[in-house]
Order: sequence, then structure tokens, then C-alpha cells
Amino acid sequence: MGTHETHSTDSEPLSLPVPVTPAGRAALDAILDRPSTTLVALDFDGTLAPIVENPEDARAHPDAVPALTALAPKVAAVAVITGRPAEVAVRHGGFAGAEGLEHLSVLGHYGAERWDARTGALSAPAPHPGVAAVRAELPRVLAAAGDRPGVSVEEKGGRAVAVHTRRADDPRAAFEALRAPLTDLAGRHGLIVEPGRMVLELRPPGMDKGVALLEHVRETGARSVLYAGDDLGDLPAFAAVEKLRADGVPGLLVCSGSSEVGELAERADLVVDGPAGVVRLLRELVAQLG
Repeated sequence: MGTHETHSTDSEPLSLPVPVTPAGRAALDAILDRPSTTLVALDFDGTLAPIVENPEDARAHPDAVPALTALAPKVAAVAVITGRPAEVAVRHGGFAGAEGLEHLSVLGHYGAERWDARTGALSAPAPHPGVAAVRAELPRVLAAAGDRPGVSVEEKGGRAVAVHTRRADDPRAAFEALRAPLTDLAGRHGLIVEPGRMVLELRPPGMDKGVALLEHVRETGARSVLYAGDDLGDLPAFAAVEKLRADGVPGLLVCSGSSEVGELAERADLVVDGPAGVVRLLRELVAQLG
């Protein structure tokens, strides 16, 4: 498959990049041939929104919603699959009330929560009791591990707790020092630790982005998939797309490029330049689909 030349509305030339793998090229062909049967699924932080030091400051790239609203009517469905609470991703993404995004679903807490744009309804299970127990013990565990300046705790709606090391003096050293004690803390209360880009999230087991993606593919009846992510938490979604491929469903894997997560880039069919690159890819798809 060659590069698909198109033009944007502002006369900037656009061209779809060629995936580096045969499976990726076949998937892109399938998406372009049958867009109405395609599910476009994307992570939020690092994929639609730039990574920032304070998670509360994260906002979707300013061109993300316009790109999604232009693409959504041309495909079967659009989903944002995130570790954040669904309502936080909706608020930080600016998705509520966006015309053209009626088929958008935001699957929060790795799919445990769901917000649908068509109804504005949010559905969520009861919080896992282990989250409150972990939160109560966390100050003691952090102090025992050295109480490193710059380490911060993010509450995730009572359904998970994330410990960020990005603002520590040595983010990587803090991350590695906290991994074992936080894993022990999580295990004692029936939770797991999800490592990410300078963050360790303590959350209930059983749901991940791969499970959420496969369930959404079944629900929508999609016959091709594009998934874009940037972090270790996206690896289960990558694995789900690889499983779909084995079952005959074409899938395109996109990495929102980061030197922090080399494994994701190595498994991707396309690597783009962060959220700006993801937005550009969405715009290129819109332009190609006409």
C-alpha cells in the first residue's frame, strides 16, 4: 500500500503514513475500504492529551475534539479507553455536548465505568473496599519508603489510587523504590499495581484495556479496529488487537510516541509524534475518507 495523498482544509498537505508491518497495512486498507464497520479506540493521557506534571492539568489537544467529530460520523464507533474516571476524561477532553460525537463512549477505570455521549449517562460498579484500605495505609508506606519529595498521590474517584513520581528529584529512582512496597500494599487488599509513565496505580483486578476493547468490539460489531495508546497500560489493548487479528479482524496499532515506553513502540504498526501526531493521523483519515 502506498502513501495516500490528501489535503487539509487549511491547504497543508496531508498524507497517511504507511504502517511498517504487513498486518498494519492490511488493517489500514480495511479501515479505508469499510470505515462504517471500524471502531476507533484511543487512550486519553499521552494519546489525546499531552502528559503534564500535574494530572489535574491534563486537557485534550485543542484539535482532538474537532478531529474526532469529523471522523466519528464516518466510522462505526469511537471509544476513549482510559484509567481515569470516565467523568474526569469527559470533562478534561471536552467531549460532552460535542456535535458529531453521538457515538462516542468513554470507558473509564479501564472499562469498569462507562459514559455514553448520546445519553450523557454514566454507569459504574460499587467501589472496591480495598481502595479505601489502601488509601488509609498509603502515607505510612510512602514514609517507610523514604518519603521522597515530589511524589504525589492522585485519587481516582474512590476506585483507584495513583502514585506519581514524575515531579520527584529522581523520577525513575523513586518509581523503582516504590514499586515493591506498593505492590505488597495492593496485594494485601486484593488490588493490583498498574505501572505507567512515572506512575504506579493501585486498582481492582479483572478489568484492563484489552478486556474493555474486546467487549466494545463485540458490542459494536466492528469488523476492523484502530487502537492508539502510549503507555504500559495500553499493552493489554495491543494484545487484544493482536488476538482480533488472529481471529480475522484487521487491527491497526498506533503508538503515541514516547521514549519512556519502548515496548509499545516496538509492537506498533505506526508510531506518531504524541497527541499532536495522533490528531494529525485522525485528520488524515478524515481527509482520505472524504
